[in-house]
Amino acid sequence: MYPPIEPFQIGFLQVSDIHNLYYELAGNPQGTPVLFLHGGPGGGCYPIDRSWFNPVKYKIILFDQRGCGKSTPFASIKENTTWDLVNDCEKLREHVEVEKWHVFGGSWGSTLALAYAQSHPYRVKSLVLRGIFTLRTSEVKFFFQEGTSMLFPEAWDDFIAPIPEAERGDMLLAYHARLNSADEETCMKAAKVWTRWEMWTSKLRVNPSDVTLADNVNFALPLARLENHYFVNKGWMRDGQVLEKQSIDKIRNIPCVIIQGRYDVACPATTAYALKKAWPASTLHIVPDAGHSSRETGIAKLLVSATDRFSDF
Repeated sequence: MYPPIEPFQIGFLQVSDIHNLYYELAGNPQGTPVLFLHGGPGGGCYPIDRSWFNPVKYKIILFDQRGCGKSTPFASIKENTTWDLVNDCEKLREHVEVEKWHVFGGSWGSTLALAYAQSHPYRVKSLVLRGIFTLRTSEVKFFFQEGTSMLFPEAWDDFIAPIPEAERGDMLLAYHARLNSADEETCMKAAKVWTRWEMWTSKLRVNPSDVTLADNVNFALPLARLENHYFVNKGWMRDGQVLEKQSIDKIRNIPCVIIQGRYDVACPATTAYALKKAWPASTLHIVPDAGHSSRETGIAKLLVSATDRFSDF
């Protein structure tokens, strides 16, 4: 990754009556524009996210999606849907006076990148996608109901512990009630346990210090509440919508690099492979010794290689 840099511009963009988005610009003000889309939903951006891009060649544009990071209101699910976020990308593009940009997104960010590109294909120069997630029911069920639980049984026991056995047949709905409870203690406890499950399963080699991030409510609450909100509502999309032929046809001529960890148990490789089959012209790299996290060495190297490839495009 490139060395750390500071933004040359930061600001807030009001995108609805209640939502104000934090955004920042870094790198070269005259460089080729690139939009970074963070994961979650609810993950927010971090200073290290500027370092995927050559700061001499790119004008790097990051923003915290509705309800997370420095955007306000904090952890709000009101007026917060996939299509609200797609529209926010367009409002931000117009605000920073960009005609076309490269789009980079991982995990939930790959879903949003695909939804945005399919809605506004003439605004996208290229796509760099990592840890592919398309919000199909089968993908969500694998991670939150049956699948990943067989690989991390001890962490799964912690995840289901707050939920009475009678409710465990639908963990999304069980957590939905608790993450939106009027009782603050119930809500905070659910957010920490949900986020701890994610941290345990995000890398091939789990770093215990990552798991402790779940104890930070400012990190855990927006991640847990917004993810659950989006997953319960199926992203306000048809099941598999971004993989449908009519959806892919809209973006077939956009260069795309897909980077996927072989042992990703949050967003399994079968989804990246399904995207490649639907979009043969895309380039798929499966990293043999990686899980889900963009910070794993093999994935990080390929992400930087991909952004370098497109920097003069």
